[in-house]
Amino acid sequence: MTNLDASHTPSSSTASRAPLTRLAGPFALAAGVLMVVVEVVIFPIVDRDDHVGTSTNTVYRVSGVVYFVAFCLLVLAAVAAYSWQAHKAGRFGVVGLIGAVVGTMFLGGDLWFETFYVTYLADIAPEVLDADPAGMIVLGAISSYLLFAIGWALFGLASFRAGVFPRAICIAIVIGGLVGFQSLLPPFGIVLGLAMIWLGIWMLRTPGASEVVS
Repeated sequence: MTNLDASHTPSSSTASRAPLTRLAGPFALAAGVLMVVVEVVIFPIVDRDDHVGTSTNTVYRVSGVVYFVAFCLLVLAAVAAYSWQAHKAGRFGVVGLIGAVVGTMFLGGDLWFETFYVTYLADIAPEVLDADPAGMIVLGAISSYLLFAIGWALFGLASFRAGVFPRAICIAIVIGGLVGFQSLLPPFGIVLGLAMIWLGIWMLRTPGASEVVS
């Protein structure tokens, strides 16, 4: 009886049945699928030497909105995935989560700007897009790229250390994060997208893993 009671402690039951934990798999899978689909679709469209032509392309504009939704799901996936491994992730796990969330928010802000404001400029003042970026816009862009890459690399390393997710998936997340330094330009976001698809599928197929506590 003692062992049976210990295996069904209130904290274990609550953690394993938390709605956020149950949504981790769907969030990760949806984020990954949208990231990969968008990157594949816009790969032949994006022309780094023709900002106006790229920004006025209807498919590019629609894809930008979808990609922004993917980034919103990516933030939710990071938080929900952390809930799976919080009992083993320790302080480094918290650092990894914060890094992934902050990095995604920074790059998500960049994506919002590119999707909604740059396309607006392409319609009313296309000459602005041909100007060389300088000042705060450069600082903001570089910091967004770095924080995203570092944040997801830390999340992958923290997950690897926690040992809840398969190590191969954790390594894929680390690589996806580092390659994702330029994830707003195809095909650099595909690696992290595939890693999230892999993680999401694993979560959906291994629901019992979220119930294991130290």
